[in-house]
Order: sequence, then C-alpha cells, then structure tokens
Amino acid sequence: MPAFLAPRLSRRTLLRAGGTVLAAAAVAGGRSLAAASTDLVEVELLAKPRLQRILPEPAAPSPLITYAERFPGPVIRLRKGQRLRATLVNGLDEHTSIHWHGIRLPNAEDGVPFLTQAVTRPGERHTYEFTPPDSGSFFFHPHCNTVELLGRGLAGALIVEEEGGPKFDADLVCMVKDWILDKATGAFGEFTSDRGASRAGTFGTVSTVNGEIDPVIDVPANGDVRARLYNVDSSRVIDLRVEGTENGGGAWIIAVDGNPLPPRPLDGWPMAPAMRLDVVFRAPKEAGKTLRLTNVYSAEPKPLATFRATGPALPNKRFAPRALPAADIPEPDLKTAQVVPMAFSAAAAPQVFDSALLTTLPEADARCLAAKTFWAINQQSWPEGGHERLPPPLVTLDKGRSYVFELANLTPHLHPIHIHGYTFKVLSSDGRKVVPHHADTVLLEPKERLRVAIKADNPGDWMFHCHIIEHQDTGMMGYIRVA
Repeated sequence: MPAFLAPRLSRRTLLRAGGTVLAAAAVAGGRSLAAASTDLVEVELLAKPRLQRILPEPAAPSPLITYAERFPGPVIRLRKGQRLRATLVNGLDEHTSIHWHGIRLPNAEDGVPFLTQAVTRPGERHTYEFTPPDSGSFFFHPHCNTVELLGRGLAGALIVEEEGGPKFDADLVCMVKDWILDKATGAFGEFTSDRGASRAGTFGTVSTVNGEIDPVIDVPANGDVRARLYNVDSSRVIDLRVEGTENGGGAWIIAVDGNPLPPRPLDGWPMAPAMRLDVVFRAPKEAGKTLRLTNVYSAEPKPLATFRATGPALPNKRFAPRALPAADIPEPDLKTAQVVPMAFSAAAAPQVFDSALLTTLPEADARCLAAKTFWAINQQSWPEGGHERLPPPLVTLDKGRSYVFELANLTPHLHPIHIHGYTFKVLSSDGRKVVPHHADTVLLEPKERLRVAIKADNPGDWMFHCHIIEHQDTGMMGYIRVA
C-alpha cells in the first residue's frame, strides 16, 4: 500500500491499539483518519522506555521514552467537534502528566503537575477528556522533567481536521527533532548543562524527521501535499524550505501553530521549539523524482528529508494554494485592552540551591526542580523550590476583558514564548515587520519588544513560559490567572 494511503481501521482496532495504529498510518501521511464514527475518540497512551534505532549500525538502538511503540507517536486524528478521551498510563519510574500544547481547553485538562492536576505516579492512570474547539496541528508532551523526557522522545501529535477546507492528495506529519546521542554507541548524552541552560540551550548531535536520519517520504506524483511541520526539539530554531519544486511553485504556508493563515510562500518563517507550520506543495509529476526538506537556519543549509513522487501521476491541475477555513478564536478588543508588561531577563542573581534541599525532596518531586536558576519573567523565577511550591501568579486578569502583552526580551538570546489555554493574536514588533497572525508560541528575538493580544475568556491558572526547555526549567516560567 502506498505510504500516502491510510488503511480503514475499525473503532475496536483503534482502541485496542492504544493509538499506535493511528501513528503508523498518520505519520506516513494518510488521508483523513477519523478515529471513530461516533463523537467520542478514546486512546490509551502508555508512557514507558522503549528501544528504537536512530543511528545506523554498529551503534545500538537508543533508549527512548515514548507513548507508542515508535517515535513519533501516536498521531491522534479527530474531526472538529469530536471529543477526545485519552488515558495516560504511567509506565515510568517517575511521576508525569500530559500537556496538550496549543489547545484551548478547560484548565483542569491542561496537564501541569501541581498547578492544574495532581501528579500521575508510577503505575497510575489519569484520563483527560475535552473537545478541541479549533482545528489544526497540535501536539502533547510532559510538563515535568521535560528536558529529559522530551529529549528522549516523549511527545505525540494531535490533529483536529477542519470541515469544508481544501482537499489534499496527501497529509503528512513531519516532526523535526535533534537527539543528544553518542554516535558510536547510540547512548544519550547529558540533556542539560549550565552553559546551555544559561545561554541558547544544549543542542543535539543527530538531526531527524520522524525519528529517522534523512528519511525518504513517498508522496503521490503530481499531487498536492499538505505537510504539517513540527519543531519538537528542546532548543534548536529551524527555518525550513521545500526545494526542487517544478514551475517555481515552492511551498506555501497555510497555518501557523494550527491556526489558518492566508497562503504565503515558505520563505523566512523561523520555527522555534514547539512551533508548527502547515505547508502545501506540488509533488513532482514523474515517479521517482524528489524534493528536499532543508533547514537553512545555519551557516550551511542542512538537508533533513526527501519527498519522493510515487505511483501514476495525478491529473494536471493548476497549483493554487487555498486558504483553510477561518478559526473561531475570540477577538480581543484592542481599543479597551489593558497593556501588561512581560519582561524576560536573566535572573537578578542566579540561584544555586542547597544540596540538602535537593537530597531531602522526594525523588518524584526533585525531578521537577532545577539545581540552578538563570532566568526570570518580571523578575520572578520559578521553579526556585520545585513545581509544587507555587509562586504568586505573574498577573491576574479579569475574565471577559482584553489584554495586550508587551513581551520584552532583555537578553541576547532567542526565547519562544508559549501561553497555555489561549491563542495569541500577534500584533507588532519594534524591531521587524510582523505578519499579523494567531499562534500559541511566538519567537522573541534578542532585545525585541513584541505585542500580542488575548481576550481572557478561559478561567484558570495558565502557564506562561519560554519553550527552550532549559530556560523554562531554570526560571523563565510563571503563570497567569484568569478569574
């Protein structure tokens, strides 16, 4: 069966597979996989160590931690309006949870230990249930000991398919991630260091797409391909191109962080950790011909994957990227919006914790505590004493009011800023031209001031942090309260 055609799966098969079957079909790029014919989709996510080959022999398979048999996985696909019931089974030796990144969901389902839920301890189960209000490309990952767990592959994709949008001949999930691996043995190296945490992050040594080095991904010849590009790395910023398209058509962005954007060329839209772009491109007409997915955010462009045309060429048609259906995101009232300053800086005095504190905390909670603090938001750093020692909120917002956050980067480093439970409306920058768009993660450049807006319609305590994981874990994290 060609990789771009997904098999039909029964509801019973899907539930027994615990989402793994979804991963196998959807990552390959199959057509719409509505996981069930009813309004409820149920999956079981077993987080546990699994061996997977990333490096070629003679290196050994690497000791990943995943939710399914292989990284990336699972890929859960819903139709807009379907309800998800996802049960986390903790097969680890530490507590964990699942954060549903980019979803505007009830606060109790957000998956942040000590803030929105009790931890899920080894051997325990926890069920999340919600109906995503927006279509788009989202993902999920843990929110404690993230630097190691995400570093070892604990992430999956959640696709909510829009209604009434353009049709595509293939729909791919492409998760870009670097791995910190010893190239001789396949063993993991250190996920963090003081140098990395206090600067731009600790970078991986092996670049992959969907857990493979320079994979060949089959696409239908002369077909229109939708590629959902994910940056699930912990530190690296990427800037992707699809090279070699015929007739100069190139690739076109149609969504940012799952949110529709009027089609525009994929040409200079850097993706920081946790950001996603949906793009569309035309596959070559002749079977066997290829396109290249390349990262140009480096001194030398780095090829990441190959798209190879397969099968008989689909009928000729004009390549004309169409817009996705508009998202129904609450519109902030900019005329009455209150401005909220958010300053991202180095900590006033880097905190080093007493070794007695680190050794007396229970191991499960010590995993949520960085040994040092390097960063701050509005001069507050968290977790200085562990996630379970909640600081006051960065700000308390009135439910129903509109707010403009003025994000000020006072450092010489990049910071992708992520808000939980909301979607920003990106407005303007004092240092560059910004295309107005909706996003859940925005890349803040050094010394930049960026303005974003929300309507505070979703009550609860919502995380607000840098998504370079070492920055998050060493102080550049807080939460806003909507009451």
